[in-house]
Amino acid sequence: MSEAQSSRTARRGRIFPHIQWTEEHKAQKRAEDENFHQRCQLIFDRVKPEVIETHYNWYMVVEPESGDYFIDQDEEVAMKVARQKHPGTVPLFLFRINDTGVSGTI
Repeated sequence: MSEAQSSRTARRGRIFPHIQWTEEHKAQKRAEDENFHQRCQLIFDRVKPEVIETHYNWYMVVEPESGDYFIDQDEEVAMKVARQKHPGTVPLFLFRINDTGVSGTI
């Protein structure tokens, strides 16, 4: 017997090609993202002096609504603990406890 072969091709391109965002909507989204980042940054800046000496280059996940933060050497563990404590909360923000707070490079 021969096996049937699928003639289905993989989809390429945008996942939601029917969504067209207006410039106004894009600007609003950028403003919301910046506001969220600033709220998280305030919490990070407040805590960083306390933990930078003992947890240098560890990861910190911040949930800005509650002010909670979670620290671990492994970014996945920190994120997992944060999601367990705040299920369904999106988004959370990840920082690296160092001089810049940046967790990766582009």
